[in-house]
Amino acid sequence: MPLTKKQFRQKCLKKLQECSKKSRIYEKYSVNKALLREIKRVKAKNILFYYPLESEVDIRKTLYYLRRKKSIFIPFMVDKSFKMVPFRLPLKKKRFGIFEAGNTLRTIKNIDIAVVPVVGVDINLQRVGFGKGMYDRFFDKLQKKPFTIFIQAKLCYTDEKVCDTYDISGDLLITPSKIIQRHKGHIKRK
Repeated sequence: MPLTKKQFRQKCLKKLQECSKKSRIYEKYSVNKALLREIKRVKAKNILFYYPLESEVDIRKTLYYLRRKKSIFIPFMVDKSFKMVPFRLPLKKKRFGIFEAGNTLRTIKNIDIAVVPVVGVDINLQRVGFGKGMYDRFFDKLQKKPFTIFIQAKLCYTDEKVCDTYDISGDLLITPSKIIQRHKGHIKRK
């Protein structure tokens, strides 16, 4: 019987819940180091970050470091998706416990890099998230696809195709233990 997306998501969420506090410190350090290196390599100017929930890798160190050097944006929820707003303080806690910057009338159309949290990824480096579809709807509206970096606290990968055609695919997956890169349609592990 083939693995379903729902079964895979549940397996990955269980794996995330089993992470200890000690491993979270290591996760945060190693992922932030790799993330900063990749952003510098791509030479991006406009970057969409996520602001981490408790279950996601804390990338705030990289976010705060780069905010002085780059144009940084974070999601602002609108209906069943979100729009990008400039990262500025103070942040306010909104739906689903997500912290957001204030709304803006400015329309941001292009970003060079999108840093996206994932629960799991399939063989095509497609994202399995929390099941709300917000990132899928957001990416569908973009005119130009940015270089997409997936961030995962614990590697949860399947060699099966479990995602739908509308699920976003990444160019790079960063976990504390492994970096997986899509290279001309093939997946390369570092």
